[in-house]
Amino acid sequence: MKIGIPHEIKSYENRVALTPAGAEILAQDGHQILVESGAGLGSGFSDSQYERAGACICDAARVWAQSDLICKIKEPQPSEWPSMRAGQIVFTYFHFAADEALTRAVQASGSVAIAYETVQESNGLLPLLVPMSEVAGRMAIQEGAKYLEKTFGGRGMLLSGVPGTPRANVMILGAGIVGANAAQIASGMGASVTLFDVNLPRLRALSEVLPPNVETLFSQPQSIRDYLTRADVVIGSILLPGKLAPKLVRREDLKTMQSGAVMVDVAIDQGGCFETSRPTTHDAPTFVEEEIIHYCVTNMPGAVPRTSTLALTNATLPFVRQIASQGWKSACEQNAALQKGLNIVEGRIVHPGVVEAFGGA
Repeated sequence: MKIGIPHEIKSYENRVALTPAGAEILAQDGHQILVESGAGLGSGFSDSQYERAGACICDAARVWAQSDLICKIKEPQPSEWPSMRAGQIVFTYFHFAADEALTRAVQASGSVAIAYETVQESNGLLPLLVPMSEVAGRMAIQEGAKYLEKTFGGRGMLLSGVPGTPRANVMILGAGIVGANAAQIASGMGASVTLFDVNLPRLRALSEVLPPNVETLFSQPQSIRDYLTRADVVIGSILLPGKLAPKLVRREDLKTMQSGAVMVDVAIDQGGCFETSRPTTHDAPTFVEEEIIHYCVTNMPGAVPRTSTLALTNATLPFVRQIASQGWKSACEQNAALQKGLNIVEGRIVHPGVVEAFGGA
């Protein structure tokens, strides 16, 4: 199979969907690898490294035109939509439920869209979302701490405080991979952390391994509203695979918060879990609503591309090998987790979350 690796063109997106080491493995499997010139530079991989691994370096037009399988990081951008074609497999993060225009463009192309974010194991694990959730959860605290500084318009607080001063209050909505990683970093930095979720077994498990400065609370609208009044940093990390994120913080709730508090919406790819959230980019990452700083970058891990690329490609490569060697139909028949990654097949929406958002037609 011909496997194409385009250069990511989304703002400040420096990750790449395949490392030279991965290209070497796929080439040894007998596949032809087409890598757009410069695709790996943002992650520290040169064209010559890909060539030594057995890949062919070419331009974007050839990558899209000749590849049977396109592997990306972010959803195809509008300028790339005309390059998709019927029967072509596109394997990337899509987050369709939050983007109807993209959904309709992929439908019209007749391509087969397999979304990283909905590949799901029988135990509920999302293996291709986990590595980026780990990165985003840890980054969320870095960004929250930075924008809490007065120079960025924040309240002017240090997360840990110092002796004789209060710690910052970090509120985390969702105790999944993002939330747990955010709690780990925030607690390690010395903040006072409150972690909300509706999954009691998950809260119990985390309470046993996280330090004493992390409090776990069952998530209810009233308790969320109560804690918002004292929060310095709020992390939104709710995920419903393939579906829009629920809005847990309303605009009116912001009016009860402390001026200069920071909200980081890691769920923004799925529409965000704050009512006032809207997508931002690394070149303009924040905006202010009701005197509260919002950080809603849709590709947070793109800011640390070396770490992110290595983490993600470790997880995606086995699936890429299976699709490339067996074709998407056979691969999905034999791998139930990969089958759940099917979102749009040759014009037909097949994932329940996307059907719920836009219908099956």
